[in-house]
Amino acid sequence: MRKLLIGAALAAALGTSAAPAAAAVKVGLMLPYSGTYAALGEAIENGFRLYLQEQGGTLAGQDIEFFKVDDESDPSKASENANRLIRRDQVDVLVGTVHSGVALALAKAAKESDTTLIIPNAGADALTGSLCSEQVFRTSFTNWQPGFAMGAVAAGKGYKKAVTITWNYAAGKEATDGFKDGFERKGGKVVKHLSLPFPKVEFQPLLTEIAALEPDAVFTFFAGGGAVKFVQDYAASGLGKTIPLLGSGFLTDGTLKAQGEAAQGLLTTLHYADGLDTPRDNAFRAHYAQAYGGAQPDVYAVQGYDAAQLLAAGLAAAQGDAGRKDVLRQAMRDATIDSPRGAFKLSKAGNPVQDIYLREVRGDRNQVVGVASKALADPARGCRL
Repeated sequence: MRKLLIGAALAAALGTSAAPAAAAVKVGLMLPYSGTYAALGEAIENGFRLYLQEQGGTLAGQDIEFFKVDDESDPSKASENANRLIRRDQVDVLVGTVHSGVALALAKAAKESDTTLIIPNAGADALTGSLCSEQVFRTSFTNWQPGFAMGAVAAGKGYKKAVTITWNYAAGKEATDGFKDGFERKGGKVVKHLSLPFPKVEFQPLLTEIAALEPDAVFTFFAGGGAVKFVQDYAASGLGKTIPLLGSGFLTDGTLKAQGEAAQGLLTTLHYADGLDTPRDNAFRAHYAQAYGGAQPDVYAVQGYDAAQLLAAGLAAAQGDAGRKDVLRQAMRDATIDSPRGAFKLSKAGNPVQDIYLREVRGDRNQVVGVASKALADPARGCRL
């Protein structure tokens, strides 16, 4: 574990001033710093630190002391890792994580210890649904949101019959259920849901079945290496010439270079896109590139950046005192976040009510072509807040 104090020293180095802080706010970063999702964890932290840097190294006049744990994307280690931050380091706020299985355990630990948790990625619907609590906030999305938005898009294009395909795990099921919800509300019909065990990538038998079913469109949720292979296999099968492939945005985020020509023209839905061309997003992208050696930010960096903004809103209301939990949390729940993705507020359950963009792959960009769903709120099924 590493810890780092950010504050007056950074402010001085940046040539800015920071008000003296009586006590640093302890922030526990529980993110993947190794393995498959390491790049995502790095982007989230980069985004968080960028907002802190823009504020002169403090949030609401308070220094921020970071404590870091590599969660290894391993749910079996989640409780132990969370307790290292909560009990040993006595952090005021937890920020994590990417893997939904780890985040579910993290949310449980936060609730039991009355620790404020900001989730900067994990999309499990239950986190702001049946497991919602006054301690838990999210600056990303639910798996349902992009899927639901694409369902409405597909129906609007006149498609009547669709097939969904994903890995047999919670994220995939929630995303494809979201598509079914949006598609069937508009008169379409999902005729079959296909799946295979995570993280298998033997797609050919399922592609053969899709060809036999002859749907008007296919909706999919895959990410990472699985997304690369599925897009390539779909194109190689020839299905893409007659049956459009649609996806949640994670199908093509971070995977376009590897997917190559096979991805061109694919439509996906997500709460961030390339080419938004707003003053807020343009400034964010310029600052990020300047801070990180020319690197371009992605959706994960945006979610980390907005986690810092959300915390800053709470601390400002609490006059920098993270111990005033009721004030801090109410202000976070009431805040309007001036995000690079577009301004958003949180639902009562603590999830962003946000625009979901329709994107088309053009070259190496997920280029925005429109808004698939305006100010979309997750239904937060089972939440009793």
